Amino acid sequence: MPTLDDILEHIGEFDRFQKQTFFVLCLLSASFTPVYVGVFFFGFIPEHRCFSPGVAELSQRCGWSLEEQLNHTVPEWDGHGASFDSRCRRYEVDWNATGISCTDPLGSLGGSGSTAPLGPCRDGWVYNSPGSSLVTEFDLVCEDSWKLDLFQSSVNAGFFIGSINIGYIADRFGRKFCLLTTILANIVCGILLVFVPTYLWIVIIRFLQGLVSKGCWTAGYILVTEVVGPQYRRTVGILYQAAFSVGLLVFDAIAYAVPHWRWLQLTVTLPTCFFLLYYWCLPESPRWLISQGKNDKAMKIVSDMAKKNGKKMPSHFKDIQFEEEDCGKQNPSLMDLFRTPQIRKNTLILMYNWFTSSVLYQGLIMHMGMDAENMYLDFLYSALVEFPAAFIIIVTIDRLGRRYPWAVSNVVAGAACLATALIPEDMHSLKVVAACIGRMGITMAFEMVCFVSTELYPTYIRNLGVMVCSSLCDIGGVLVPFIVYRLVEVWHDLPLIVFTVLGLIAGGLVLLLPETKGRVLPETVEDVENFHRQSAPKAKKIYLRVQGSEVTRG
Repeated sequence: MPTLDDILEHIGEFDRFQKQTFFVLCLLSASFTPVYVGVFFFGFIPEHRCFSPGVAELSQRCGWSLEEQLNHTVPEWDGHGASFDSRCRRYEVDWNATGISCTDPLGSLGGSGSTAPLGPCRDGWVYNSPGSSLVTEFDLVCEDSWKLDLFQSSVNAGFFIGSINIGYIADRFGRKFCLLTTILANIVCGILLVFVPTYLWIVIIRFLQGLVSKGCWTAGYILVTEVVGPQYRRTVGILYQAAFSVGLLVFDAIAYAVPHWRWLQLTVTLPTCFFLLYYWCLPESPRWLISQGKNDKAMKIVSDMAKKNGKKMPSHFKDIQFEEEDCGKQNPSLMDLFRTPQIRKNTLILMYNWFTSSVLYQGLIMHMGMDAENMYLDFLYSALVEFPAAFIIIVTIDRLGRRYPWAVSNVVAGAACLATALIPEDMHSLKVVAACIGRMGITMAFEMVCFVSTELYPTYIRNLGVMVCSSLCDIGGVLVPFIVYRLVEVWHDLPLIVFTVLGLIAGGLVLLLPETKGRVLPETVEDVENFHRQSAPKAKKIYLRVQGSEVTRG
């Protein structure tokens, strides 16, 4: 009995129809960038200091330069204002008092830089930035700096909850329905973010955007891999993720042109309205239709596929009935992921690697944003290294296998984080190079954990295993803002030391996983437990029964 993959071999596994579908869905993948890493620009933290009434007038009267004004009126100012007191405290003196000396203003007020009383920023802050961000609009600094952490954590919390629900919708109502509804919801949330006036509502809507946006990206990933043949499936999946990297470059250019966060949010949201046209230009997944017993609709799409590809579908494939080979269905349980030794080991290592990939990927982006001399150029450099990462994966995984490239990528990411922390601050360019190497390493690790996870579970718990393990990615995303923004207050490069430890441990743990190169996907628990054997289990297939005759594979 032929399978859908057999039909694709005749009408084209990656021909004009699939290429068109792949291209339009890559646009969707690229548009996910502002949601996932938007905090880099939306939450940019510029240099800031307390606003002190009377300082501007005194500076004008004395003819001070800006640097002289800061040295005289800002606590612990050392040329860049990196200390907590310089950003979050001010001298409790009356700068409007008469008789203030222009050469020693604090001394003429009866004090000095070390003895003058300090107090909180009661009148707000002065920001050294030509644009605006959440930080400058809502003063998310000093005692309220944790609110920026919450802003980014809320979207990752939405990812965590939404991925489960959106996955159910995609399996229950179809890939196309899921895609269109999440696109619409994401557009609505994106536009609402532009106009809501309070921080609380921004966090709530950001959470709702997280509920739908990752599920939208995932639905596109599923659809694009289900319409191509098996020879192209992995490559198409990697390139779909690489389209996200293209989105990073576009997002960086738009942010440079539009430095105000609300206008930037509107600019990246409005073009996604065109994705609603997918209703007319995207097919439903024929694999999903077959799994639902909707053979007529599936064959209609397959016929359209053959016509657009310029191929003629063999006559013995035109009338089919669905039949699924079933050797006793099993109901998956969460305990199945921990019941047997090999599956338990796979689950724990994959959970840790999903967590680490998310923490290092997002963490490096956030830390670079805090350390950037030119945030647009630094973001550009770090985004460019993601393209060789995708190329290296495609070249190596079928030659060297999965384990060694994956382990090396984690180790490189961890070692690069350590190097970035140890390089002196005055060698900024070298620090950026080291950070970019780390970004390339963790990008490789992130992309590899995505598809290797599907190769380490038997069929009946494969979806459950991937869902549970990948949920650790979202938990890592919830925690990483607090890791970065809180630890930098202890030591600016302390988050990089944490990333180093996480990355090196992840690289070592990967070597404990079995190699899956050239292996058929495991069907049973026994297949996974005996993965060291060379024999490959028979893969489960969805069969298509041809009315009137049967065609068997030779």
